[in-house]
Amino acid sequence: MNAPSIAELENKVDRLAVLSARLKAENDVLREREASLARERSQLLEKNEMARSRIENMIARLKALTPES
Repeated sequence: MNAPSIAELENKVDRLAVLSARLKAENDVLREREASLARERSQLLEKNEMARSRIENMIARLKALTPES
């Protein structure tokens, strides 16, 4: 079995370096997307809580207006 030549090893190392850089860039993009989605989720949860609170207040006011039987 022949051992790989220096040129073959250099080629493989170069390809691995390119792959590593590409994966790092992709990972950075994915991490930023994850952070963006987490911020969006937090904002949506806050809006949902505000809407729930307003609806509960409206229901309470409507009940107060309704004459008791």
